[in-house]
Amino acid sequence: MRVGLDATPLLGVRTGIGQYVNHLVDALATTPGGPDLTLTAFTLRGARALTAPDGHRVRQRPVPARLLQSLWARAEVPPVELLAGPCDVFHATNFVLPPTRRAVGVVTVHDLAFLRHTDTVSAASLRYRELVPRSVARAALVLCPAESTSADVAAEYGLSPDRVVATPLGVSEAWRTAQPLTTTERTVLGVPERYVLFVGSREPRKRLPDLLAAHRQARAADDAVPPLVLAGPPGWGDEVDAGDAISTGYLDASTLRALVAGATSLVSPSTYEGFGLPVLEALACGTPVVASDLAVHREISGGHADLVPVGEVDALAAALVRAGHARRDEGAADRRVWAAAFTWRRCAVATIAAYERALG
Repeated sequence: MRVGLDATPLLGVRTGIGQYVNHLVDALATTPGGPDLTLTAFTLRGARALTAPDGHRVRQRPVPARLLQSLWARAEVPPVELLAGPCDVFHATNFVLPPTRRAVGVVTVHDLAFLRHTDTVSAASLRYRELVPRSVARAALVLCPAESTSADVAAEYGLSPDRVVATPLGVSEAWRTAQPLTTTERTVLGVPERYVLFVGSREPRKRLPDLLAAHRQARAADDAVPPLVLAGPPGWGDEVDAGDAISTGYLDASTLRALVAGATSLVSPSTYEGFGLPVLEALACGTPVVASDLAVHREISGGHADLVPVGEVDALAAALVRAGHARRDEGAADRRVWAAAFTWRRCAVATIAAYERALG
């Protein structure tokens, strides 16, 4: 089976979707009976940095992404084969499925923030309001990262359940074996021995102002609450005054794993998520989690996180106080066991099954 795959999210800083594509490609390439992959990137610049796993290939034509999206939002040209070469299945990994000539199309829709929370997404994401309906109409199957997201997408676009498939994301073995930062490494980053951790880009739907307010309130009420550390790229939107929080910026993968493994708790107070990978990664490290009470957080945490209502600062502050007093190792083994069921091999197997269904 020849599969073309949009690898554009591998270029530049890899946020959640970039991590998904990176791990999926590696798992597809190493799964027995997996597809023959051709990676492509829809971009004019930077595409030369794209590489494929051994035995697979890169093929593309340099065309500006915005021009392509403008055409695909209104017409059925150019077909993806003109850019990526012939394939049996083309997997659009990032919301936008180009028209195809002969290939069967599969598209991953990661979330519906561009519809449900328009004030929390970038202008680029708002273009999905035009692009995703056409992509869904072109696709033989729509993939989503979680069952709850699949149900939302099916309901939003009036799709029968058999056209939407959940392919849950995974956690690599490196997360399960991660060790906390050494004293020297913490000193270099400016991180104390005990700390509450937020991981993600600074964008409106992550609700950083709520977290900062809740953390100040919790610290004022109880000095057992550790300092707050913010890890991740700048993001976009109104500038957030981090106050006394410690900002590490974007970290390489191994440093981030060590930072998560050593946290007293990871906090994810988002308004909305399509999956919530940092939550699952923290559980894989055995790290306690405080998160907003979203359907997808309930799904991926399996009862192993302290969930609080979205936007309720007092409830979030109380959860931070609870986490500050809890023993970090209490329940760690159960958290690790739960997260161990989520693997990238499992994601790849589910994705290959979707390709085969689409062809059938």
